[in-house]
Amino acid sequence: MEFIVILVITLFILIYNKNIDAKKFIQDVEPLFKFLMEDDYKFLFSLKYGESKDINVSFNKRITNGLLAIVVSLFVFSMSNLNFITVLVAIIIGFVVFKLEYMDLQSFYKKNLHTINQMLPYYLKSLEILVQHYTVPVAINRSIATAPKIFVPGLKKLIAKIEAGDSSVDPYMDFAKEYPVRDSMRMMRLLYRLGLGSQENKQEQLMMFARTVSSLQNKAREQKYKERLEKMENKTMMMLCTTGCGILVLLLISMMSMMQL
Repeated sequence: MEFIVILVITLFILIYNKNIDAKKFIQDVEPLFKFLMEDDYKFLFSLKYGESKDINVSFNKRITNGLLAIVVSLFVFSMSNLNFITVLVAIIIGFVVFKLEYMDLQSFYKKNLHTINQMLPYYLKSLEILVQHYTVPVAINRSIATAPKIFVPGLKKLIAKIEAGDSSVDPYMDFAKEYPVRDSMRMMRLLYRLGLGSQENKQEQLMMFARTVSSLQNKAREQKYKERLEKMENKTMMMLCTTGCGILVLLLISMMSMMQL
């Protein structure tokens, strides 16, 4: 334990005196921590930030914050009682600090699932128009330019897999798994079948696809109106409760005043 304390203090002094470049040190050890990157981190990061932030810079910052949290925790614990348990606690603290941004991205994604659920039918409607003139992969590729920002990462992955030669349903299903909202699986299967269908059957399949999209749009509208109505009802209930409580308080004050008289 004494060796760990000496190592931590020495490392801190070297970094403080700029004998070691902390940024370069983190960059050198960063490949060793690559295994800690979550499977869906790139998707969640691109969903929130798009191309406005560098994912490598952000991941390096997560590693830096986690390591600093461990070092600081060890330094604090060394002042009282440093043992195996406190070292383990310091590592857990560092891991939690490392995971904070990822948990924030997950929270952002969950909050946006509702938005995705509302946007998907309208995106599919625009795709339906393109499919009438192009093949399904070409239509999807052309739709990226005008698609809601939240769908762009998933659509780019979908097109990349198709262009790489994957002609199975898997690219479509992967997209549906990334956006697990109402009927996304069914709609992606319909798109896949539409892409496989012959020219003779295309019109019939298009009509089926259009009917399904219209049904989804109606459900989205109904959900939107229902949420608006519930919001109004909640506000009305809050106003009634506030008014009722106010009147009750006034009555109690009046009764207490009369009793004192």
